[in-house]
Amino acid sequence: MPRTRSVTASALGVDRRTVLAAAGAVTLTAGAGYALRPTESRAATPAGTTPEGPSGAPGAPLAAAPLAPYTRGTTLDSVATPGTGGPYRRLGDGPGWKRLVRDDLAAARSGRAGRRTTLAAFVQFTDLHLADTQHPLRVEYLRSCDSHLWRPHEALTVQGAISLVERVNALRAGPVTGSPLRFVMTTGDNTDNNARSELEWFMKVMSGGRLRPDSGDPRHYEGVQSSGLKLYWQPDAAVRDADKQLGFPRLPGFLAAATREVTSPGLRMPWYSTVGNHDALPLGIYAPGDTYLAEYAAGGRKLMSLPAAEARKLQDSIKNARDPRGVRLRELLKAHTRDMRPVTPDERRAPYTPAEYLEAHLDPAHRGAGPYGHGYSAANLDAGSQYYSFRVADDVIGVSLDTTDPGGNYEGSIGTAQLKWLDRTLRDNKDSYAVVFSHHTSASMENTRPDPARPAERRHGGRELVALLAGHRNVLAWVNGHIHKNLVTAHSTAGGHAFWEISTASHIDHPHLARIIELTDNKDGTLSLFTTLVESAAPHRTDFADLSQTGLAALYRELAFNAPGAPRNLAGSAADRNTELLLKKD
Repeated sequence: MPRTRSVTASALGVDRRTVLAAAGAVTLTAGAGYALRPTESRAATPAGTTPEGPSGAPGAPLAAAPLAPYTRGTTLDSVATPGTGGPYRRLGDGPGWKRLVRDDLAAARSGRAGRRTTLAAFVQFTDLHLADTQHPLRVEYLRSCDSHLWRPHEALTVQGAISLVERVNALRAGPVTGSPLRFVMTTGDNTDNNARSELEWFMKVMSGGRLRPDSGDPRHYEGVQSSGLKLYWQPDAAVRDADKQLGFPRLPGFLAAATREVTSPGLRMPWYSTVGNHDALPLGIYAPGDTYLAEYAAGGRKLMSLPAAEARKLQDSIKNARDPRGVRLRELLKAHTRDMRPVTPDERRAPYTPAEYLEAHLDPAHRGAGPYGHGYSAANLDAGSQYYSFRVADDVIGVSLDTTDPGGNYEGSIGTAQLKWLDRTLRDNKDSYAVVFSHHTSASMENTRPDPARPAERRHGGRELVALLAGHRNVLAWVNGHIHKNLVTAHSTAGGHAFWEISTASHIDHPHLARIIELTDNKDGTLSLFTTLVESAAPHRTDFADLSQTGLAALYRELAFNAPGAPRNLAGSAADRNTELLLKKD
């Protein structure tokens, strides 16, 4: 596709507009961007006009030139690594992960490092799962049939996410190109249980502010970790619970520390948001709108234990998608009313609606470094949609999809209206490269249950979406999450265009990662997409006596590594981590 532009090459091959963006001269191409209307793909949300620094942050120090390549602060330099012994293993500093060149879709040509120019660089967050762990609707009791269905570290999701924000704020630029990081995109499951409390925490973590990751009675913790039940880690108590038998420590004061007020600096660069199933559906599973479950979520009773046989039946109904509306869950809760424990009611735990999700992003109090709405606009509210497009740079657009199925279940799909909108948006912007963002992966979009609000509209799965993207020669990558695992897939269809699908591990399950993606033109008929994983800013080594905000963020990582039943393959292979992904330039 023809693209004419003025380029001034440097030793690092960074083009003139990138230099100007770093100097604060081009605000539109520095990542503030504009959102394209979900119905027209043309109307714009006003872009910010504040001069921006090298990471797109208003008021950040101005950079006169691109920065040199670096590895420090990334997994190229070091990765948290377990020591020997066990069963509870302490983490420490370990060797980094090397970069692997993948030439599945194009041959690597010599000399490209000296020729390449930068198109854009940005960061992906995914699956933060900020969790209100005292929420009545949580199904921790499923642990009686599977040890990994409750995680002992979940009370520290907020501290862990703030530490990830701190890491990205400390990054100087793209580690390969030295180009400014234009924005952060979250690819869904920002909250864990579709709770208003969690949504408020997410907005403050991302945009900055003080928050207390607590609900119910502010005087004491009322979740399973203060229940005395041996099924769960009881950090403050001397009880010999199942996790302490595996080496988990006793940490008096842990729960008070986990729920005290914390401060997030907020991202110092623009950030955009994509919705996931845990943001749209109670528990990330059930179709919204059940009155009983909504009242139970904000109410004063909580079920904390369940016999293994009953837990297994409920888990099977979830895995096999036999209960998308939560009928079996509702019946189970009613049958165990006498087994519930009293908790303090709290309306902040009520489920939020799609409109409330949009309104939170459009709230000026949560603007942070921008842009206003974080990709969403009033047009989304009017249309009842949660997908949009935005301008990344002169030659690149971003497209954020809504792949959740309102009919229920954790797998996804998209409706015909959104599929047509995507096709039109890519076609209307054929002279710009495109990066598509979603929560679900191509392999996790087989849930084509009808949307209750649009029962006549057909739903489309991952194979159809891959075929559509392969039909547009401007698509470079599809970036997503959901599977909590690093996986990079080359897509090439007969007679179609090739592109990369980049799936990134979560920040709830170890190894707790985010991903930097840099797009470059090698000036030899190929493009390169560089992916570099980063951990949070928390130290790899933990100190059980340190219950500060930073100490808890470090503990979050170590507890997650040691969580009983936790998968050990979520980091993926070398081909899924730090990579150079080559593409032919169409």
